[in-house]
Amino acid sequence: MKNSFWSIIAISTLLLIASCKKKDSSNANEPKLIIKIVTDSTQVRLGNLGNPSSIASGNAGQHPLFNGIAAHYLELAPSGNTALGAGAILYHAAETAIGGSNAIDFSKAIIKNSGETYLEIPLKDIPVGTYDWVRLSVSYQNYDIKFYYGGMPYTGTIASFVGFKSYISSLKVKNQTVNVNANKSQGFWAFESIAGIQTGQGAATTVPNPLFATSPIPAGSCVVTGQFANSFVITGNETSNITVKLSLSTNKSFEWNDANGNGKFDVDAGSVENVVDMGLRGLIPVIE
Repeated sequence: MKNSFWSIIAISTLLLIASCKKKDSSNANEPKLIIKIVTDSTQVRLGNLGNPSSIASGNAGQHPLFNGIAAHYLELAPSGNTALGAGAILYHAAETAIGGSNAIDFSKAIIKNSGETYLEIPLKDIPVGTYDWVRLSVSYQNYDIKFYYGGMPYTGTIASFVGFKSYISSLKVKNQTVNVNANKSQGFWAFESIAGIQTGQGAATTVPNPLFATSPIPAGSCVVTGQFANSFVITGNETSNITVKLSLSTNKSFEWNDANGNGKFDVDAGSVENVVDMGLRGLIPVIE
């Protein structure tokens, strides 16, 4: 992740906000773009290059049950050749340097569950144009997983940070809270189970980008890229709301090394069943 790139994005976003403030916002009934983020365990499972991907030999995976998700960045791109940041930037979450370097400010994150309205953006603020692609940078995931201890099944909750870097003051995983007060790089996690809360750093983050050849993304980011089935067109003459559902694949997105080959996530003392991936597995934008 190069701070210079995200600094440019931040400046562009501030200019957009300043421009919006000058506009008349008195009409509460003006048409809006309604963004919903949904998770789908039945959606095709993709790898980093945007191709179908199966579980690696020796590993196992499960579909996590989501409790909430947060985004860092949302952009509409006209074509597959549009560089990241050169499209229509619709959202850029708050950032802070309180942790020593620039990072996503987790305390200001918008966290919603699957299917809830995530953003409402006045259509008049979106540049007129035809858009074929969506880029969504996910920063945070909270979900339940099944695990086994002593051969008995349990349910635990994971708070997973997949943005380029996040400043976290405190974090409520499910019922318990842990104080962090530091920047954490992509891959930081907290796990609440019958044993309390454990935290750690690691686990790969798969970030499907079918445009890797023409429009790469910075290393360490979580910018998932997806294509509209039919172009998304803004004419500037819209009179009613438009809803776009951003469907994220959670098809066995929680993956671990299945040391004993039983297909279960065993966490007994001395277990070598390490988590190897917590990334999302694809994005399909749908105009509803």
